[in-house]
Amino acid sequence: MRLLVTALLVATALVISAIAFVYAGLFNVAADAPHSALTFTVMEAIRSHSIATRAQGIQPPTLDEPALIAAGAEHYAAMCSGCHLAPDKIDSEIRAGLNPKPPDLTKNSRMSPAEEFWVIKHGIKMSGMPAWGKTHDDSSIWGLVAFLQKLPDLTPAQYQALAETEGESHHLRSHNQHDHTGATKNSRHTEETQREDHHHHEQ
Repeated sequence: MRLLVTALLVATALVISAIAFVYAGLFNVAADAPHSALTFTVMEAIRSHSIATRAQGIQPPTLDEPALIAAGAEHYAAMCSGCHLAPDKIDSEIRAGLNPKPPDLTKNSRMSPAEEFWVIKHGIKMSGMPAWGKTHDDSSIWGLVAFLQKLPDLTPAQYQALAETEGESHHLRSHNQHDHTGATKNSRHTEETQREDHHHHEQ
């Protein structure tokens, strides 16, 4: 009985201490204040095990298709290089102020392709890593994963060529689509004008 009372008292004291710690604002949430070694170790363990558990059962497609890799290169240059760097970028203003520091993806990743897909799609809480699955489909995300398999071996020139080639192709496709849409609208406008003129002459 005495042991139970002691345990309850200790538990109550811990709860009160935790509440006091939170409401006193003792924990420094500033991004430029590094975590303690213990906090960082615990966070890393939670993150890695959480990702591994949730990535189980994800089956990657074929990741060596040139079109998939090129599409991933374009998305990486636009969405990821600011935080995760590139062969021609050793640091960035946004990366310098992030805590925890985003991984440098120009180096070999410790994650499997399935784990990379899960992280890109769902993001990571309180890390600055967004859930790109909110705005991009699975095919686009697999393109990023495919590109990440090649990124550590790319020179700056190869990286630029790959990203720019796909970017130009995307721009050309958009331009052609715009021209086709514009031509269709102009054709319809011409037909309507001709009908109106014909109707006017009949009167």
